[in-house]
Amino acid sequence: MSKFKVTVVGAGNVGATAAQRIVEKQLADVVLIDIVDGLPQGKALDMMQSAATEGFDTHITGTNDYTDTADSDVVVITAGIARKPGMSRDDLLKTNANIVGSVTEQIVAHSPNAIIVVVSNPLDVMTQLAWKKSGLDSKRVIGMAGVLDSSRYACFIAEALNCSIKDVRAMVLGGHGDTMVPVPQYTTVNGISITELLPAETIEAINDRTRHGGAEIVKFLKTGSAYYAPSASAVAMVEAILLDSGRILPCCALLQGEYGVNNLYCGVPAVLGREGVRKVIEIPLNESELADLQNSVAAVKELSDQL
Repeated sequence: MSKFKVTVVGAGNVGATAAQRIVEKQLADVVLIDIVDGLPQGKALDMMQSAATEGFDTHITGTNDYTDTADSDVVVITAGIARKPGMSRDDLLKTNANIVGSVTEQIVAHSPNAIIVVVSNPLDVMTQLAWKKSGLDSKRVIGMAGVLDSSRYACFIAEALNCSIKDVRAMVLGGHGDTMVPVPQYTTVNGISITELLPAETIEAINDRTRHGGAEIVKFLKTGSAYYAPSASAVAMVEAILLDSGRILPCCALLQGEYGVNNLYCGVPAVLGREGVRKVIEIPLNESELADLQNSVAAVKELSDQL
């Protein structure tokens, strides 16, 4: 038995894959919950039957009842509808707001001390909504976006340089959408900024591909959206929280004056630990990066105001 308990809300592709990664890494026991009867139970049982082969001692259960989620240390919210081709993340606003709102209320009723990691889109607005609905301290409600966007950025950079992806450290700020802000000066290969390694036009093309990284996958899949990289990114945050590791990861956190933004959730580098966001890190940006970030913040605010 693990000493930690993690609830994953939503047994679709992102949720089930996140649950699988958590038990296989032996980070925590997992409760997989969904409104569809039998779906989380079936997936959890299937995963448990892989434990002997994969060699994990952690446990996963599937349920439709929030009482089974009681006293979770971390709750990952993946519930909501996924994008289809031609849809932006913003098209999901109304439907997912209702889902995330009701999920958050039920989570907090059963796990008042949990840290909430939101994965549902449109990400920044859903995280803000979860925070307001939860009544929790903002450092305990965090959105997963920057880890994913940075992971996509790193993938394209390693490809362009034909180098080991293990040496790439990428940084993407701002809202999780078409206005996200890849930051080349803080994106490095073994400490060397990519601005020293790649021509400006190549970097700009990679930046653009990163902004539309999710849409590129939706276009291929036609009937769903990405889930391997998003689940891995959510689990990286869960791991940093449970292990109290103090990793600096780009997350959707509440800004209270940092980067000139007040009372709005947006993607920034943050130190993660057992209490959630230990600290938001403010990095100096050049004029064009700052303008891009302000543009991204404005897009998030506009969507937030629609809610």
